[in-house]
Amino acid sequence: MIKEQPQNRKIIEVSGSDREKFLQGLTTNALPEDAEGLRYSAILSPQGKYLADFFMLTRDDRVLLDVDGDLAAPLMQRLSMYKLRADVALTLSDMTVAVGHGTLPQGAYADPRDPALGWRAYGQSGLPNLWDAAGWKTTRIAHLIPEHGRELIPNDSYILELGFERLNGVDFKKGCYVGQEVTARMKHKTELRKGLARVTVSGTAAEGDLITANGREVGQLHSISGDQALAYLRFDRAQAVMQAGAAEVHFAE
Repeated sequence: MIKEQPQNRKIIEVSGSDREKFLQGLTTNALPEDAEGLRYSAILSPQGKYLADFFMLTRDDRVLLDVDGDLAAPLMQRLSMYKLRADVALTLSDMTVAVGHGTLPQGAYADPRDPALGWRAYGQSGLPNLWDAAGWKTTRIAHLIPEHGRELIPNDSYILELGFERLNGVDFKKGCYVGQEVTARMKHKTELRKGLARVTVSGTAAEGDLITANGREVGQLHSISGDQALAYLRFDRAQAVMQAGAAEVHFAE
C-alpha cells in the first residue's frame, strides 16, 4: 500500500568536498545556499524520465535530501552509480522529518512547491506532524500536486507534464544534468500534449481506472478524494464529458 507523503520520509545526507558539483550534475534544480531554505528537485534517467523527487537543504558541510521512504534505497543506489571517484559520501540518516500547516515554527522551512502545503522541519523531534493522510491528499488534489507512486511513476513520467515548472522543481538556467536535454526540448514545445489535470468524478470509479471519451482512451485516474481527483490526460482527446469505471469525469472548475 502506498503511504501518503507526510508519514513516510527519509533523509539522505550527501557530504564530501565534491558534494555540490556532484549533485549539480544530477538534479533538475540548483542547490540552495545555506540561507535560502528548501529547493524541490528530481533526478531523471538519461531518457529524461522521472526517477525520484525530493527536497534539498544545505546545512554546513552537508546537503540533506528529504525523500519518500520508498525511494530512499533506489535513490541511494542511483547516486552511488554516479559517484565514481568523487569525494562524496552518502548516508541514510535517522533525522526526523516533521510537516505541518499554519504558522511557520522556528527553524522550519516553507514547502517550496505551494504555500498551501505548509512547512517542513528537520531534526526537531518536539514538532508533531500536523498533516493527516486524508487532509494531505485533499490538499494535494486541490492544488494539483503530484506524488511518488501515484502520479509520479519512475521510468515513466516526464516532470514537465506533471507540473514541475509550476512547482519550482526545475531550473532551466542551471546547466547540464542527466536528462536535461529531453526536459529542455519539452520546455520549448509550443504546447504539451499530455499532462496532469484536476477533475470531478460523478459516480463510482477507482484510482487507476482508465478514462475514455467517445470510445477512445484519454488517460487515467490517479489520486481520488471525494468527488475530486487528479488525472493524467491526453489533452487532444479530452472532452467535456468523459468516463472512468461507472463514473462521469469532467474537468474541475
